[in-house]
Amino acid sequence: MLPEKIRALAVCALIGSQPVFLEAQPRPNSPSYDLVIEGGTLVDGSGNRAWQADVAVHGDRIAAIGDLAAVSRKRSINAKGLVVSPGFIDMHNHSDDSLLDEPKCESMIRQGVTTMVLGEGASQGPMRPASGSAARPWTTLGGYFDYVEKRHAAANICSYVGQTQVWTYVKGEELTPATPAQIDQMKEQVALAMKEGAMGMATSLLMPPSNLITTTQLIELAKVARQYGGIYATHMRDEGSGVFRSVAESIDIAKGANIPVDIIHLKIADRKFWGQMNEIIAMISKARAEGYNVTANVYPYTAGQNDLRAIVPPWAHDGGNAKMLERLRDPSLRPRLHADITNGLPDWYNHYLAVGGDWNAMLLVNLSNPKNKQFVGKRMSEVIAARGGDPIDDLLDLLVEENGSVPTVFFHHSEPDMQYALKQPFVSIGSDGLAMSPEGPRGTSIPHPRSYGTFPRVLGRYVRELNTLTLEDAVRKMTSANADKISLRDRGRIQVGMAADITVFDPNTIADRATFVQPHQYAVGVSYVVVNGQVVLDAGVHTGALPGRVLRGPGYSRN
Repeated sequence: MLPEKIRALAVCALIGSQPVFLEAQPRPNSPSYDLVIEGGTLVDGSGNRAWQADVAVHGDRIAAIGDLAAVSRKRSINAKGLVVSPGFIDMHNHSDDSLLDEPKCESMIRQGVTTMVLGEGASQGPMRPASGSAARPWTTLGGYFDYVEKRHAAANICSYVGQTQVWTYVKGEELTPATPAQIDQMKEQVALAMKEGAMGMATSLLMPPSNLITTTQLIELAKVARQYGGIYATHMRDEGSGVFRSVAESIDIAKGANIPVDIIHLKIADRKFWGQMNEIIAMISKARAEGYNVTANVYPYTAGQNDLRAIVPPWAHDGGNAKMLERLRDPSLRPRLHADITNGLPDWYNHYLAVGGDWNAMLLVNLSNPKNKQFVGKRMSEVIAARGGDPIDDLLDLLVEENGSVPTVFFHHSEPDMQYALKQPFVSIGSDGLAMSPEGPRGTSIPHPRSYGTFPRVLGRYVRELNTLTLEDAVRKMTSANADKISLRDRGRIQVGMAADITVFDPNTIADRATFVQPHQYAVGVSYVVVNGQVVLDAGVHTGALPGRVLRGPGYSRN
């Protein structure tokens, strides 16, 4: 509730297509409002057409909308020529760790992002207590939330509980099917995380060990999330040759658990199947017409980021990273590894085959071994050319030298498919990136440019330049569409009484600058960002404010 002393609020009503305002009256006592953003074009997040209106903030809430020229205020922001919109909600974000050492969340704030939705297959709880450098001052998702609240961050966060996280918490690293008793233990952990504030359960099913879980078992876990008002978000089992059956499985889970489903970064990541996005959209549309709430999100790029280890077949991952490295070092297993990588295996999404066996379609993001640092930001084809050996042996040897992990960008899906998905009314925006800065600890890596450019890229390229989306619909996909998916009832719209998360940008200049070769470049065109009523980006300058909050899900219980 707003404080009682705020007596007169502007009300905007739509009569036909014309907005009519009841002007907020100034009060004799000063000041009435903490902040008034005046003279801007208001795109309120609903998808309705833009109009001219001022927006007033009191405390952490939007207090008035309309012609507020006469009201008193502590501060004004002149938004003439600029768009005033809700703060962007990043539906799929990986800043779980980075916000702890870079709490200013620079690359996200400068895009206009005010809320980050964390958690995929992995989440920050539950986890077993660890020691040494791996030790963390929490073991549950709720403990992580408490930790973030004490340390503070510039942006709001919320999180799913990860199905892989729950699986390994119960089973460990061994690649064996789960027993009914183990599934019961997993259900208990999902329930605990939901009561601690998770927004739902998320999966990453294309990699071990999560590829071992069955559809029936996923439905059982999803039912628990649904019991607490949560959703099921899924990075599907296969985004390439098996993408159609993976979409079908996602729909089956929506039906079986009676739960809303959001497909994470929908794509067709296999060259052989490019051009068939319309068939996937038809599958989802049919399920929606039948009454099932199936949605998706995308990022506006034609490359994704994973790891070179994703090219190693599933059987070689059994027992965790140390066991995988043993197998990669074993000369007797090299022929089997060669055959499986080259030919593929049933029900395994093979990144090598997805890019058509093109080593040039793999860009290496980070390398830790000093002997390999020269290849950061280079293509795998350049590593092979320098080493001069068998390409697959070079790949496996590089993984051994890098302790089993080489973060890699894979160029594996097409622009027409991405745009076709982007235009669908039930598809929203998520970056799949993380908050960072050029000066921070990740400044020497070569991350995917989506960490710096996703939201401005949509507004600059796909709204202004290509007219793929209208401005109003693009903002809706970044704000209310995402808020509605995870039941954030007080965010995602510019309305009186809603949280004062606001982004102000120039529609004529907003653009991404980050590239795959030079990704550490901030977007341009975002002028002001307000989080919970506090200005975090002020005329393009980060103020250092850390007003972000942990937003807990509908099942949250303090007990």
